[in-house]
Amino acid sequence: MKTIDHWINGTATTAGSTRTSLVFDPAAGRPRAEVLLAEPSDVDTAVAAAGKAFESWGDSSLSQRTKVMFAFRELLVKHEDELARIIFSEHGKVIDDARGEIVRGREIVEYACGIADALKGGFSDQVSRDVDVHDFRQPLGVVAGITPFNFPIMVPLWMHPIAIATGNTFVLKPSERVPSASRLVAELYAEAGLPDGVFNVVNGDKITVDAILDHPGIAAVSFVGSTPIAKYVHERATATGKRVQALGGAKNHAVVLPDADLEYAANHLTAAAFGSAGQRCMAISIGVAVGSAGDELVGILERKAAEIKVGPGDEDGNDMGPVVTEAARQRVIDSVALGAEQGAKVVVDGRELRVDGHEDGFFVGPSLLDNVTAEMSAYRDEIFGPVLGIVRVSTVDEAIALINANPYGNGTAIFTGSGEAARRFQREVKVGMIGVNVPIPVPMSYYSFGGWKDSLIGDSPIHGPAGVRFYTRAKVVTTRWPHSAAGFNFPTSS
Repeated sequence: MKTIDHWINGTATTAGSTRTSLVFDPAAGRPRAEVLLAEPSDVDTAVAAAGKAFESWGDSSLSQRTKVMFAFRELLVKHEDELARIIFSEHGKVIDDARGEIVRGREIVEYACGIADALKGGFSDQVSRDVDVHDFRQPLGVVAGITPFNFPIMVPLWMHPIAIATGNTFVLKPSERVPSASRLVAELYAEAGLPDGVFNVVNGDKITVDAILDHPGIAAVSFVGSTPIAKYVHERATATGKRVQALGGAKNHAVVLPDADLEYAANHLTAAAFGSAGQRCMAISIGVAVGSAGDELVGILERKAAEIKVGPGDEDGNDMGPVVTEAARQRVIDSVALGAEQGAKVVVDGRELRVDGHEDGFFVGPSLLDNVTAEMSAYRDEIFGPVLGIVRVSTVDEAIALINANPYGNGTAIFTGSGEAARRFQREVKVGMIGVNVPIPVPMSYYSFGGWKDSLIGDSPIHGPAGVRFYTRAKVVTTRWPHSAAGFNFPTSS
């Protein structure tokens, strides 16, 4: 069986690792490889390499850094198909979805290609007689990223291109479920001309994570994952003086008003709920039908859910692949069953789906639950699977109150033809990212990504201008260039 190793100081290495974990092919339901799990000593080695590399990379010119980023961007384009197939083989998502993930991640690299503009400081002339003030930003040093399974390429690309382009060196701990894409990315960085030690990959589990959080040589940690783990990462890393980006979970609502184009809304709700098998932090898991929109919307959603073709992601025509593990599959099944027990109507039931020739795969079909209430587990829990619950309310005000009472505040959307309703919604709803007739409002790379409430622990969003601020610190310089040396004599005598 293939063993996936680490990438430290510009080379593939087993380091001192002796523990391994299986990496599964979700469509087949069987292991495809094993991955080494880093010990604390391996993290030490990676941080030492990154620290040594920072001595020169931190002083490198902006033109050198952007030259690497431009070359890296072209290599991501060249290897897009290979990367997409790696993502499919370990995550299970369909190939086109994997390509879309790569494209969105590549947009962050393109933002990093223009990092010189983002790093421009300010200058104030003559703030006092013959005194000027200016500011500039410098890198932190060695920084680290801990990333989830659901976007093996995109989420790490939210972090390391900006960190590296601003002059830092990076240690990445990808999810042990999907390690291969990050290893290839390391090789592409090397091919792009990135010096050894600037980008390192250590695979691992909680032991590895804790070693990163506790390491005195790491200045900052970026994390994306569930809210409980985000809180843990934030607390433990800040206790050691690190800066922390900690993005947590979500329960995203899409509000549909009666004046919306219901066919359009249902189309987008279906894709937003069931794309990538619902394994997205920005997936729509709750549809909020307002007033008379309910019956017709549910009817259209039922038809569209039944049309979704589920199967291996590398076969043409499939819309949805498996979930990532058997445990994830069982969680989805249990959540639908509990929803029915608690009074939701199961309109579409995906629990019994089987895919011919892939009976051992981690497949589960899309499920649609109607008459969900805020007290039900199907509403409260982040299922992270292909389950869409419909909550019915009478007014927009009720919809806004429902969303604002939810502990999560990652993303939300409203479907309407009313500018007045949309404007009131976007001003009053307590959510960080909002879509108007857009179901998954992930900002472009030159804006920052981050929710509110339990979806963002702390106050550091990711990528865009917030990413630049996170990976750098500011210096403010006050200067005076006197005409003569300072002295104790009266000015008139000199």
